[in-house]
Amino acid sequence: MARILGYIAASLDGRIVSGDDSLEWLYKYDDMDLGEHDYRLFLKRIRTVVMGRGTYDFLAKEQSPWAYGDQRVIVVTSRPLDDPKGTLEVRSDVDAVISELRALDDGDVWMLGGGRLQMAFMERGALDEIEIYLIPEIIGSGQPLFPLTGFRASPTLISATAINKGCVRLHYRI
Repeated sequence: MARILGYIAASLDGRIVSGDDSLEWLYKYDDMDLGEHDYRLFLKRIRTVVMGRGTYDFLAKEQSPWAYGDQRVIVVTSRPLDDPKGTLEVRSDVDAVISELRALDDGDVWMLGGGRLQMAFMERGALDEIEIYLIPEIIGSGQPLFPLTGFRASPTLISATAINKGCVRLHYRI
């Protein structure tokens, strides 16, 4: 059975994207040394990447090449994708996606991007672990790490590690 993992950065005030739909606040940390927790090492463990429509649209408009050619990619959306960037599959039913992912046995699954889909998975007991990289920036507006849905949980802290440039890695089991 595949493990479903989160790996995400958030500002100190709990935002993942600024109010102008930008990650510029995060890009200035691109040279940060994450050591064994580096994104590139994390991605090598991942066989399937799952993202919502907002994350897909954000990535599709970027000029950089599609970064997930070595993974199976599933976009959860109810709207068709015109001229998809990269090879991907589209699903619209979150419960069916979770069942499909749980049946996989070829590697871990990464919930990429925004908090809405991660919250939908948490509400269904389907997000196993999450790594949150808390970045020492207060950006004042934007999308929250997790939307307020009324869901309550008490994740178990696996580890908390000071990384570099004031960043802290929080690793939880949900």
